[in-house]
Amino acid sequence: MTEHLTPSVEQNSAPIEQSTHFTGAGHKKFALVVIATAQLMVMLDLTIVNIALPAIQRGLGFSATDLSWVVDAYVLAFGGLLLLGGRSGDIFGRRKMLITGIALFTLASMMGGFAASGALLIAARVVQGAGAAMASPTALSLIAVIFQEGHERHRAMAVYAAMSGAGGALGLLLGGSLVDVASWRWVLFVNVPIGIFLILSAKFVLPKDRGIIHSKLDYLGALLISSGLAILVFGIERAPGNGWGSNTTIISLALAVVLLGVFFIREYRIDYAVIPINFLYHKNRALGFSIMALVGASMLSLLYFLTQFIQNILHYSPVMAGVAYLPIPIVIGSVGFAVSKAVGKVGIKLFLKIGPGLMALGLLLLSTVNASSHYYQIFAGLVLVGIGMGLSFVPLTLNAVKGVTPKESGLASGLLNTSQQLGGSLGLAVMVTVAGSALKSKGVGLTSGLRGSVVSTKVQEVLVQRNAEVHAFQSTMHVGALIAFLGFVAALFL
Repeated sequence: MTEHLTPSVEQNSAPIEQSTHFTGAGHKKFALVVIATAQLMVMLDLTIVNIALPAIQRGLGFSATDLSWVVDAYVLAFGGLLLLGGRSGDIFGRRKMLITGIALFTLASMMGGFAASGALLIAARVVQGAGAAMASPTALSLIAVIFQEGHERHRAMAVYAAMSGAGGALGLLLGGSLVDVASWRWVLFVNVPIGIFLILSAKFVLPKDRGIIHSKLDYLGALLISSGLAILVFGIERAPGNGWGSNTTIISLALAVVLLGVFFIREYRIDYAVIPINFLYHKNRALGFSIMALVGASMLSLLYFLTQFIQNILHYSPVMAGVAYLPIPIVIGSVGFAVSKAVGKVGIKLFLKIGPGLMALGLLLLSTVNASSHYYQIFAGLVLVGIGMGLSFVPLTLNAVKGVTPKESGLASGLLNTSQQLGGSLGLAVMVTVAGSALKSKGVGLTSGLRGSVVSTKVQEVLVQRNAEVHAFQSTMHVGALIAFLGFVAALFL
């Protein structure tokens, strides 16, 4: 299968102004360090804020309903603009767009750290997502043109995929430490020195390129899909409180359908579409993107709800909540490297059947956790989920860029990341709705529960609320297991 991966460096060398000093293995290693660090920072920010959500709510006065937008604002901007970001690298040059994206991300991180209100923090998170959307797909494209096809590229892809998979869980560990030692603001300030290092290093170790295609950018298409998905998430998340038959819910969902419908019609008709529809006609590629969306939905929802469950119900400190996630980055990293060595002989289908299946089993195990559970039960569930992710990320990454032309590498990497982020955002919206409905069924209002609730002084009310929160958490894990199982089913058709 390795003969048909993305074109090798020699095939792509024309548009890249590579000086002879860059051809050495040592300089390639430096380039991989920069690319991997950029990807780590981008993915780490998907979850580093999760661990600080209770502190952020107390500090800025978020309501329980609005708190999820601290996560969704970043994920929606990231996912909605990724395709545009990947295409911009093909047009303006990958190194230039990587540096621009990191600079925007770093500036927004500083803005968010100084935010004096919830609205300002959410605005900063949107800008962070836009910067990440420029940096992440161009990082993957740079791997495709710097490293030789075959073993060299597989090893580089393994490092990239390990950063993608482990970055989110490492964010929880680092976030917990920063909240305990300093304050929630440092989960954003920590990006500033990393960003400055990347901006300065990228100019020296990454090859300069002029861009390989001459085309327009579909700004309107990016706006349509981003706004359509944001309104869809808003409608889904508000439905338990407003009611599915309320004017707010109906108007939100109808407007989202219209915007997304206009988006797909536009993409079909223009020749510079942010998502060329015929690019999705490739069966394996489309299935790979679908599996990544389902994996992303399960994973982001797990991190969001389990993080708050172990703090609010099991009473872990932020730093201990972060430590509790250590099985995930360790397992993803080790399994990912093992898979990168075996995928050339075994192929991707076996790994992609086992991976989502193990994720589903892990989430089912976590759905049995309650207020008196010991950590070993959580540990076992996280190990299963981590193995499933480790088995999935490298094959999905290789599948995304297999057989694409040089001018489509940014599009392919953008679609892979878009699938993960938008799948995660929609999955989180569904889970918030499930949690809200579960709380409501137990007589607990949506202004309390899973996200930093105000605890009643009456013992009986405390017990009722705690039992409702446990029920809501277990319900979200059941749905997460179902979503992961759908990924297993999709892999059967590869």
